[in-house]
Amino acid sequence: MVRNFSSRVVHRTQVEMVRKFAFDYKIGRQCALLRPTVLRRLAAGIGALAAGVAAPATGAEAQRGETAITCTNVASGANWQIKIDYDRGTVDSNPARISDAQISWHDATDGGNYTLDRKSEKLTVVVASSTGGYFLYHRCRLEN
Repeated sequence: MVRNFSSRVVHRTQVEMVRKFAFDYKIGRQCALLRPTVLRRLAAGIGALAAGVAAPATGAEAQRGETAITCTNVASGANWQIKIDYDRGTVDSNPARISDAQISWHDATDGGNYTLDRKSEKLTVVVASSTGGYFLYHRCRLEN
């Protein structure tokens, strides 16, 4: 027997039955209310994912193959070429991160970190050193 707040004697089985009924009612009601909401959200998420996957396939094609780009030192006017391999993701045989906005890579031979902005055609080189390093700015002609 259990005493409740009103000092009445209640059998343990009655208390357990009331708790079980309340729990079952609460859980059952929550599940019934949640199911349509969960299904709607799941359907919306799958639809958004399908649209996101289909958009790159229907949009502009990514560049493929190799391209040689001519860059010019703004200060001295010196020209040189860099070779971008879009299929392998390399620039002058160095691993590169190629996106729609920029191409960036690290050249281990000179220690430079290169970033080519594809929109403005500006090439920025950051070279670190024990005295603080330096920046170099160049222009590159990208083919459209």
